[in-house]
Amino acid sequence: MTPELSLEIEYPPKESLPLRVAVVTETYPPDINGVALTLAKVVDGLRQRGHVIWLIRPRMQSSQTPDAGERFEEHLLPGMPIPFYRHLRFGFPAKKALIQLWSQNRPDVVHIATEGPLGWSALKAADKLKIPVSTDFRTNFHAYTQHYRVGFLKGPIIKYLRKFHNAAGSTMVPTHAMQQELHESGFLRLHVVPRGVDTELFHPEKRDPALRQSWGANEDCKVMVCVARLAVEKNLELVVRAWRAVCEHQANTKLVLVGDGPLMPVLKKMHPDIIFAGFQR
Repeated sequence: MTPELSLEIEYPPKESLPLRVAVVTETYPPDINGVALTLAKVVDGLRQRGHVIWLIRPRMQSSQTPDAGERFEEHLLPGMPIPFYRHLRFGFPAKKALIQLWSQNRPDVVHIATEGPLGWSALKAADKLKIPVSTDFRTNFHAYTQHYRVGFLKGPIIKYLRKFHNAAGSTMVPTHAMQQELHESGFLRLHVVPRGVDTELFHPEKRDPALRQSWGANEDCKVMVCVARLAVEKNLELVVRAWRAVCEHQANTKLVLVGDGPLMPVLKKMHPDIIFAGFQR
């Protein structure tokens, strides 16, 4: 009899294998907004761990050329400016182009960061090619309707968002509160991926006495900073109320608003004691 052979094969952990990730988004740096900057951090982290990123996004300008680097390749598609957010764009439907692209170079997973026409096309193209999909839910578009006097659109928008994200294998949300809210609205397969803090960028060594002096803030002064688009959906009234409450206990406290938007003139008129730093890069 032939002696029985005992053969053990050790496979590396699945998560350690380099993945080819197609990231689809309508916003990315040099755009300046929370979604773009957060996504860029995610992409950088994946690349540092050896994964390959294929970034698909709308072309910002006709002269723009795709970026490329180590484990990174950008694909630019047609798009147009978003109403009320002229500095941002949304991508046109591109299902056919994405099917062709991913048929030639098949990703292991498609991650969709925004729910516009380009994101919907990516969802359908991935489904056609049987590629796993994950999505991000970072913006409460359905809640914005009450701020722009189109509350009648809240129902249709939440229905579209639910259909969009439930078609994915996983939807990442930034907080447990959002996870609970979406779960109650019928969203499935929600996973909390909390926002982090870049402790190299946000570090006491970067304290700038000259900058504080320009705000009229001495060593004993506390400075509260809010970085956001100055628009109604950002709930800046809450920021101001919180600052006023702090001032009741510590009068020597300043509020700095960093950003620009349609509420800038109104806020300046209502709160002349707030420091407005404007749009910063």
